[in-house]
Amino acid sequence: MSDTHHIRRRSPARRGSRPAAAAVLLSSLFLSGCATFSPDAGMGVVAGVAGETIKKDVISIKTQDDALRADGAVKSLLRRSLTVDSAVQVALLSNRGLQAAYNELALAETDLVADTLPPNPTFSISRISGSGAVEIERQIVGDILALATLPFRSEIARQRFQKAQLRAAEETLRLAADVRRAYYRAVAANELVGLLTDAKSTAESTAQLAGKLGETGSLNKLDQAREQVFYAETTADLATIRQEATSSRERLIRLLGLWDGDVAIKLPQRLPVLPRRPLSLPGIEVDAVTHRIDLQIARIELGALAKSLDLTQASRFVTMIDVAGIDRKTRDPEGPPFRERGFDVQFQIPIYDGGEVRVRQAAETYNQSFNLLTEKAVNVRSEARNAFRVYRSTYDIAGHYQREVLPLRKIISDEMQLRFGSMQVDVFALLTEARQRIAALRAAIEAKRDFWLAQSELQTAVNGGGRGESQPENRSSTTAQASGGGGH
Repeated sequence: MSDTHHIRRRSPARRGSRPAAAAVLLSSLFLSGCATFSPDAGMGVVAGVAGETIKKDVISIKTQDDALRADGAVKSLLRRSLTVDSAVQVALLSNRGLQAAYNELALAETDLVADTLPPNPTFSISRISGSGAVEIERQIVGDILALATLPFRSEIARQRFQKAQLRAAEETLRLAADVRRAYYRAVAANELVGLLTDAKSTAESTAQLAGKLGETGSLNKLDQAREQVFYAETTADLATIRQEATSSRERLIRLLGLWDGDVAIKLPQRLPVLPRRPLSLPGIEVDAVTHRIDLQIARIELGALAKSLDLTQASRFVTMIDVAGIDRKTRDPEGPPFRERGFDVQFQIPIYDGGEVRVRQAAETYNQSFNLLTEKAVNVRSEARNAFRVYRSTYDIAGHYQREVLPLRKIISDEMQLRFGSMQVDVFALLTEARQRIAALRAAIEAKRDFWLAQSELQTAVNGGGRGESQPENRSSTTAQASGGGGH
């Protein structure tokens, strides 16, 4: 009688414990906030950055309809001569390397969903028989520590996914910056090819005239050689520039992601004119620190490491807690069958490792990330200042050629033509001046190219996505042409 009464007293308690355990489990699942797959695979952030920063559209090609829509937009843009903006848009729609970066973003979303799911329980069943007796045991094992820390790990996973979104946006900006640089170099090479083609014609006429005068004895061998070497050097220089134009065009085609780009793209023969006024950016350092994508990535990484450090410190002494529910049924031929129920708890005893190693590793990783973020912020400010200085100096140099050098060269050329008509100067003085004018025109084209490249680098220094600084190309050959060669 006492035994029966004891059983009745314990049964309600056991029944009440089951709803309580279920409530704890449901509460943990609710707090975990399990993530689900988004309709755009995280591309909303990338599209927002591209729209606000470079005013361009992006698309992650997943279906045949996406591919057809992107292909139609690209073909529409390629019907006209490419501008730098249309070239960037074509690249964002057709570059497959960028699509691979968007695939990485989609993979990062799968990691997010996986990391925010509760740990799967493990079910096992065993059957042991012998001498007529049979024992069947069933177990269901759950990782309680993983379930308890799920909300913290889910938040870290979300921050990692935000970092992946910004990395995809950074790849978008990097491609846009590369396309701008390649575009300006290709168009500048086209303009130089046109200039040197005219220069070659002039040099060829001069060389032929020098040869005829040499045959009559009116020109000595030294002067003949001077005129002929100018023609030879101009011919070699033109061949070099044509090769540069071809290589620049091919690089642009690769960045645009065009299969038949050599026949598909139409590039202008001249660079755009300089803007009437340069940009005034008094707060460029603040803008760079605020908007640089790589700084935003570093900040998110630092926040995730801070949460990871807190989690490591909270669980330093306990790294494993497994709870198993056990149901065992035994059949014995010598007695009636009976069933046993219970639970099993497994946890590690921190005898040798009290979690100090993991805590120190997490702390040093956090400190390292903090120092790298600080260094990057210092570098970003310096890069922004330097990019703006280069932008202003190249604008002033290119403007100086347009306002001062080229008009003066035109005056000299016109005056030399008048003097040649009145027989005050000979043909060789006229041709010498023509060579110097060609050198000045070439320097003006290169200065204008350097300005547009510097403007692209300035945008990159503020928004991120590429190199923060760029050195202007060496113009020693231009200087040599302007100062030497065949004068009389």
